[in-house]
Amino acid sequence: MPQLIFLPHEELCPDGKVVDVEPGITICDAALANGVDIEHACEKSCACTTCHVIVREGFDSLEESDELEDDMLDKAWGLEPESRLSCQAVVADEDLVVEIPKYTINQVSEQH
Repeated sequence: MPQLIFLPHEELCPDGKVVDVEPGITICDAALANGVDIEHACEKSCACTTCHVIVREGFDSLEESDELEDDMLDKAWGLEPESRLSCQAVVADEDLVVEIPKYTINQVSEQH
């Protein structure tokens, strides 16, 4: 069973978090199911960038992003080559080390 290793994020998981997940779950769903309240303003429909993450390790185990996700990622704050929308990135059989960026382009957060 692969592990998702969330690096520390000041608000969402200050100490980081390690969770065991079943392959086939998205990074976003795994985070939410394990108390990491990552933003997902479009309800995980690939219509925003609030769930943007950077996959620091294990990126190559993910299926390639499609054109719609790539178009959305172009709008993400702090885009890097290993950036993905967590609502679209499906966990395979490898462990992933995930960084949640400090900022999103969301001007209004439901949690503040």
